[in-house]
Amino acid sequence: MTRSLKDWRRAQACRRAAWGSAFREARRQQQHWKTDRERLRAEYRAARTAGRLTGRGTGPAPEDPGPPASGFSLMPWLLMGMGAISNLFHGETPNPWIGGLGLLTFNSLYIYVAIRSFVKETRQAASTRVALALMGLVTCGLALAYGDSWLLFFPLLGLATGAALRGPHLRAVGTGVAVLAGTVSAVHDGWDGLTIAYATWISTMVTAAILSLSEAVRELRAAREELARRAVEEERLRFSRDLHDLLGHTLSVIVVKSEAARRLAPRDMDAALAQVTDIEAVGRQALTEIREAVTGYREGSLAGELDRARSALTAAGVEPSVTRSGPPPDPQSAALLGWVVREAVTNVVRHSGATRCLITVTAAPERIRLTVTDDGHGRDGRQDTDGGDRGAPGCGTGLTGLRERLAAAGGSLTAGSGPHGGFTVTAELPVESPVAPPVAASPGSPAGPAPELPAPTSAKADANRGSGGDAGRDRDGDRSGNGHRNRDGVGDGDGDGDEHRDRDRDSIGGGSAVAATSSAAAGPGGTVPSVAVGPSLGA
Repeated sequence: MTRSLKDWRRAQACRRAAWGSAFREARRQQQHWKTDRERLRAEYRAARTAGRLTGRGTGPAPEDPGPPASGFSLMPWLLMGMGAISNLFHGETPNPWIGGLGLLTFNSLYIYVAIRSFVKETRQAASTRVALALMGLVTCGLALAYGDSWLLFFPLLGLATGAALRGPHLRAVGTGVAVLAGTVSAVHDGWDGLTIAYATWISTMVTAAILSLSEAVRELRAAREELARRAVEEERLRFSRDLHDLLGHTLSVIVVKSEAARRLAPRDMDAALAQVTDIEAVGRQALTEIREAVTGYREGSLAGELDRARSALTAAGVEPSVTRSGPPPDPQSAALLGWVVREAVTNVVRHSGATRCLITVTAAPERIRLTVTDDGHGRDGRQDTDGGDRGAPGCGTGLTGLRERLAAAGGSLTAGSGPHGGFTVTAELPVESPVAPPVAASPGSPAGPAPELPAPTSAKADANRGSGGDAGRDRDGDRSGNGHRNRDGVGDGDGDGDEHRDRDRDSIGGGSAVAATSSAAAGPGGTVPSVAVGPSLGA
C-alpha cells in the first residue's frame, strides 16, 4: 500500500513537471512571437518613414521638378514685339490707331493660345485652332502693312503654332507657316526674308519638341507613382494571403489538438501530454513559416502538405484517403497545389463536420488536377464557388486568394457542393516542365512499370481487418483493441499504442514526411498491422 502510494505520488509529480515544462515552453514561444511582431512593426514603420513604400528615400533627394509648365512660360517672348511698340509710340507707324488695335489683338490671341496649349483638352479644342488661325491673319496683315520690326511677329506665331499643334501634322503646318513668313517678308526685305522664315520654322519645331518632352516627363512621373502605389497594394495583398494561409491552417490544428488534450486529460494524462507536444511542434513550425514568409524564402511542398493533411484529418476524427497518379509535378505547381491542400483541409476540419475526406492528385501530360472532397454539410451555411472561405461571415480570403494565385499561373480553382453532397474543391494547373524520368528499377527487380501505390487507409480500417472486427472504437475514445486510434488522434492502448505515439513524436520533432507505412507482419498474439500517420500539421 505504501509503495503504491509512493508510485502514485511520483507519477503525479512527473505529470505536474511535464505540464509545467510544456506551459513554460508555450509562454516562451508566445513571448518570442510578441517580440517578432513588435520587430516587424518597427521595421514597417521605419520603411514607411524612409519612404521605401512610397518611393521617397532618405538619401540625396532628386532634383525638384517644380511646378508643371504653363502658358506663362511663353509670355516673355512677347518682348520680341517691343520694336513694333516703340515705332508705334514714336509715331513712325502710319495709321497708329489701326496698328495699335492690331497689336492689341495679336497679343490677346497669343496669350489665349499660349495658356490653352498646356492642357490637352483645351489645346485640341476648336476654339484654340480658330484663335490660332485669326492670329496668323492678323500677323500677315500687320507684316504686309508695316514691315520692318512688325515682321518679328512671325516667330511669335511660330511659337504659338508649336505649342498648340503638337502632333503628326506639326511638320506640315510649321513648314507652311515658315513659307508664309518668308513670302510676306520678301515683299519688304527681298532675300532677307529667308531669315524670318528660318526663325519662324525653328521657333515652331523647338517649342513643340520642348513642350512634348516636358509632357512626356510629367506622364512618366505619374506612371512611376502609379506603379509604386500598385506595387505596395500587391505586396500588402500577397502578405495578407500568406498570413491567412499560414496562420489559418495552423491555428485550426492547434484548436483541434487543444480540445483533444482537454478531453483526454481527466482519464489519460500521457495521451493529453502527447497532444500538448504536438501543439508545441505546430507552434514552432508556425513561427518558422512566418519568418520564412517574411523573408520571402518559403516554398510549398505538395508531399509535405499531404502528410500534414493526413495527420490533421485523423486528429479531427476525419478518415483521410489520399490517391496519387502520374508523374510528380514541377516545384512551382507542387507549391501551388500544396497551398490548395492546406486551405481545403483547413475548411474540412473547421466547417464540414465530415467523417471522410478524399484527396486525389492526377497528373496528365498537359495538366495536373487536384480534388479534395468531403462528405460533410455541403454548401449549407458556407460560401459557394464564387465566394471565399467556407464558413466565413462574408466573402473570405482563403479560396479567393488561391483562385487568384492559380489564375496567375494559368490554372483554375472551383469549389462547391458535390453531386452526392459534401463539398468539393478542384484545382487544375498546366504542366510546364517536362515529365520527370521514371525511377530506375533496383537490381534484381523485374522490368516494367512501377506499381501504383495504394491509397493510404485509416488506422481504424487496418485494425478492423487485423482483429476480425472484435476491436472497435468506443464512445469514450478508449482503445479496446491493439491497433485503434480514437477521434482525438491519440492511441490509448498499451504496447502498440505507446510505440505509435513515440513514432509520431519522433516524426514531429525531426520534421520528416512519413508516409502511411505498416508493419511487415502481424505480431504475436494477433497484433494487427499498425499504421504510422504522417507528421503533425505543423511539421
